[in-house]
Amino acid sequence: MITVEPTKLDGVCLIRPNRFGDNRGWFMESYSKKDFEEAGLHYEFVQDNRSFTERKGTVRGLHFQRPPMAQAKLLTCLRGSILDVAVDLRPDSPTYKDWVGVILTAEDPTQLLIPRGFAHGFVTLTDNVEFQYKVDNFYSPEHDGGIRWNDPDIGVEWGVSDPILSEKDMKSPFLRELGPVF
Repeated sequence: MITVEPTKLDGVCLIRPNRFGDNRGWFMESYSKKDFEEAGLHYEFVQDNRSFTERKGTVRGLHFQRPPMAQAKLLTCLRGSILDVAVDLRPDSPTYKDWVGVILTAEDPTQLLIPRGFAHGFVTLTDNVEFQYKVDNFYSPEHDGGIRWNDPDIGVEWGVSDPILSEKDMKSPFLRELGPVF
């Protein structure tokens, strides 16, 4: 059984799996297709991705895949903590260019579900962060895209002024340079 909590962005929601503990520790189902479908969430996840980030203050993102290879994501923090961010890139949406940020930690089983039509990124709040996410479409380099982490038209409040970035993320275009993505 899961609890689903909507965010201010339509379709982006917090997933709270039940965790059962005793004197040995705890157990939980981190994903159950049956529980998702009973909650009205119909996804067919096809790939799991996992990343490790060594240093606090690292920003990864904002990333997306263009149609027809767009991806929904179910995101989980396995070690450390992050501020996980979703940005609405659906041009017909009333929340176009709005973003939501959620703190995910290894201690709390809460997950973030981001449907297709959104960019995704996160900043590490601790050193040595492990992060895992399920996607409902395979990675496609030809459809891979990104938006500059500090795009002023989006205004994500990352909590860091001088983050550690990859070369790719440093050079990502601003959304206005891309035009419609979805």
